[in-house]
Amino acid sequence: MTDPCPSPDVFYDITQLAGWLNITERHIRRLVTERRTPHHKMGGRVRFRRFEIEQWLDDNGRGQQCNESA
Repeated sequence: MTDPCPSPDVFYDITQLAGWLNITERHIRRLVTERRTPHHKMGGRVRFRRFEIEQWLDDNGRGQQCNESA
């Protein structure tokens, strides 16, 4: 049985994050270089905390918003 609320300490690497977000690894690297996404460097490797990425997506979302009052 999978946990519906993943731990905030779940980390992704660039390949995993690109797959999860359905964007290219190159784009992820550019976001890191431009400091546009939350990330951590661990032993010279870039890692992304799932919880922080979810918050970042919520705060920076530009897609269509659901509005039930409409």
